[in-house]
Amino acid sequence: MLDARILIIDDNKSLLSALEILLQFEYKHIEAISNPNQIPSFPNLVDIDIVLLDMNFSAGVNTGNEGLYWLRELKKKAPQTSVIMMTAYGAVDLAVKALKEGASDFILKPWNNDKLLATVKAAYELRKSKKEVTQLKQKESQLKQVINQNKNYIIGNSKALNAVLKLVSKVAKTDVNVLVTGENGTGKELIARELHKLSSRSNEVFISVDMGSISENLFESELFGHTKGSFTDAKEDRVGKFEAANGGTLFLDEIGNLSLQAQAKLLSAIQNRTIVKVGSNKPTAVDIRLVCATNEDLDRMVADGLFREDLLYRINTIRIEVPALRNRDNDILVLADFYLNKFASKYGKQGLRINQAAQEKIMDYRWPGNIRELLHTIERAVILSEGNVLKPEDFLLSNKQASITAVNGPATLEEMEILMINNALEQNEGNYSAAAEQLGVSRQTLYNKLKKIGK
Repeated sequence: MLDARILIIDDNKSLLSALEILLQFEYKHIEAISNPNQIPSFPNLVDIDIVLLDMNFSAGVNTGNEGLYWLRELKKKAPQTSVIMMTAYGAVDLAVKALKEGASDFILKPWNNDKLLATVKAAYELRKSKKEVTQLKQKESQLKQVINQNKNYIIGNSKALNAVLKLVSKVAKTDVNVLVTGENGTGKELIARELHKLSSRSNEVFISVDMGSISENLFESELFGHTKGSFTDAKEDRVGKFEAANGGTLFLDEIGNLSLQAQAKLLSAIQNRTIVKVGSNKPTAVDIRLVCATNEDLDRMVADGLFREDLLYRINTIRIEVPALRNRDNDILVLADFYLNKFASKYGKQGLRINQAAQEKIMDYRWPGNIRELLHTIERAVILSEGNVLKPEDFLLSNKQASITAVNGPATLEEMEILMINNALEQNEGNYSAAAEQLGVSRQTLYNKLKKIGK
């Protein structure tokens, strides 16, 4: 017996009884009313799975207009409910009209019992499908809200930052491709998320991809997906980041780290707005808002033959340069205070403050690692603090670490590496390409080492 609620509406009480007897052996909940005027006040109408509705209620009237009227009223109040129309006057044009108005099916009186039961069963399956689709859409909406939750904030009121935010508000309303540039740690992903939040796609998903962390041989699988069996470890079909972001925003971070071969594949997907999964020949259309970010000088990379000029044109309709922290005036202290309160709460050290001398030290420092370096510096100071006031010596900045190490010597190989990386970044004002060249390593190697030490 199926756990479904069925409502029968007919002015013929003998017919109501006959239908109740027939259906009670198949369905748990059967209800009946003889007057359609009771429909507006019927309790919990949206919970009814199937309605069997007569098409004619007035004596001598067989146009079906009454039934069509009440069908419309039912669909207004319970749009997901399956409605089966009943009439003793069969007409193809009437049946078609009822179906166009939203009925799920049409049966004639007198009916064949087996046929009627089959019709009701089909209507019940349709109702279940509609409920499942609604539930899936609700879950999808909730999931998108969770994914799009951004617990980080764009903090500050400097002239440089306000100029960027003004540009973001203008660009967000369009669907043009945006390139966000700036040194590492300046908050490029926050700008990308702000573009998404202010766009018409804000209710859709925001997918972020760290291009620097994707190996060359997995590039196509990660971005475009793959089919089961397309390579050794492909044990099931996989949706790529482009398809996952369909309808929303796709953020490609560290795009300057891509090889020329990967750039060509990415260009094709952006140009055609279609992707082809690994192991498939079937193109899949995608509708995305593309935002890319890099700390590299892509114009110089184009001149050096390291980045495709046609790809740069595609991703660079609008360029947004995020200012370095050292160029944001008193935003440094505003951010320091924000992270101080955040970490003081996290580690149970409420009441901490930064004294004047420490504030001056923070303001004088160039912050080659920008906001990310400031965040880690404040967190470390909070963890190691012993009183309620943070003093200059509580903030271990890279230039101070360099002078201490020069006197005492590095204790480990890892400390020497950190020292060399910090010095190279400081000397090159946060330019990762120049720092990598000075250190004699690739940009990718430097990037990986920085992730390892949390910078």
